[in-house]
Amino acid sequence: MPTPSITFGTDGWRAIIADGYTFETLDRVACATAAWVRSEYGDAASVVLGYDTRFMSDVFAERAARRLAQHGVQVHLADGFVPTPAVSWGTLQIEADAGIVITASHNPPHYNGFKLKADFGGPAPPAMVRAVEAQISGVTVPDDLPTRDALEADGTIVPFDLSAQFQEALRDALDIDAIAASGVQIAHDPMFGAGQGLVTGLLGDAQVTTLHHEVNPSFQGTPPEPIARNLEALGTLIRDNDLDVGLANDGDADRIGMFDEEGRFVTSHLILSLLVKYLHQERGLSGSIVKTFSTTHMLDKMATAYDLPIETTPIGFKHIASKMAEGDVLVGGEESGGIAAKGHIPERDGVYIGLLIVEMMVKRGKTLSELVDELYDEFGPHHTYRDDLRITDAQKNAALERLSEHGGLDAVNGYPVTELQTLDGYKHITENGWLLIRPSGTEPVLRVYSEAESKEAARALVKDASRQLGFADAAH
Repeated sequence: MPTPSITFGTDGWRAIIADGYTFETLDRVACATAAWVRSEYGDAASVVLGYDTRFMSDVFAERAARRLAQHGVQVHLADGFVPTPAVSWGTLQIEADAGIVITASHNPPHYNGFKLKADFGGPAPPAMVRAVEAQISGVTVPDDLPTRDALEADGTIVPFDLSAQFQEALRDALDIDAIAASGVQIAHDPMFGAGQGLVTGLLGDAQVTTLHHEVNPSFQGTPPEPIARNLEALGTLIRDNDLDVGLANDGDADRIGMFDEEGRFVTSHLILSLLVKYLHQERGLSGSIVKTFSTTHMLDKMATAYDLPIETTPIGFKHIASKMAEGDVLVGGEESGGIAAKGHIPERDGVYIGLLIVEMMVKRGKTLSELVDELYDEFGPHHTYRDDLRITDAQKNAALERLSEHGGLDAVNGYPVTELQTLDGYKHITENGWLLIRPSGTEPVLRVYSEAESKEAARALVKDASRQLGFADAAH
């Protein structure tokens, strides 16, 4: 039987459990990682290794740890499931050479993965990912495998109470005392993922009402992605119990989704904008704003008003993380809920960002909806919309070819296109908002995003573009 192929994506490798993701393929990836880290950092190389709540993640993590240790890499192995940002923090904290997380993040429950983290405490840069992947074809997996007990005895595997230490790091980075004293009532939905326990651990059961706060590797059939359509139960929980704010995290807790006191979803575009206002205006911090191509233009207005540098990158947090590691960045983030802020690590952290917004609510003495209204009053209404068009690869490629040949669409929802930007996809600028069309890099999906002055106008931009491309009924 042929060995399954292993192809890395943005931050590592993901595959379907018992199909592409097996002990055999995991062995090859772990051995390749060991070869790379030793070639870069020498015989004393070390890594931090954590895992999420997916099916057999703990078993896969121990297997990877034993393979890495077998090759002479010291492995600081988390003693329980942890969020991905905890591994990034731990890598930076103990000055390890790399971090590894056994997780498939927000993917459906039948996937697992192998995320790579760099020594600076953030996502592995593309060059590091490519270098580890390049080791796979030439790697040899030994027939023998030492026991965990033997590897712990010789100090090559070191148990690491990472979750507890990371919780204390969050306590230091946030004004938890102020949040606790306020009595603000928080709903937290970790979506059965690795973020469970952190918010309650910081604030206690009396202040935090939880949902989906147990290990369930099936995620009740819903991919653990904190987007509005997956979080209806959280909105209902807030409304039924008169809670003040809702936080949701994806499977490895590096993304954030939020709800206001009315149980209404608050987009990551607005979370990013609120963070810029709070950190600059209230905390007195400065630095650049780094945003991806699909993120709100409100941030451009804020950069001008606050005299802050702003930079737009292609989509993917890897582009933001490298800039945070190298320069002075105030806030960096993307439309999908991956956000980082000054004062923590150069990494997405859904729990930290959610609680930082709660801290803003407490310090300003306002509800989340009032804070959003302040943004609209100051910078004008900005409403966003997105559809994922699930089509065949052939249809996706044909649509992209059409956009390339014709220089995009001539008009959207009756508004002439005044400018076409092609940093990452096809962004159409009109006098009433913008529309972006770009392909998914891993699925037969065409993503269509928009922003306009009203919810209806933003939705109309997307629906008209989908109609023009012939995919009016493909939205998901």
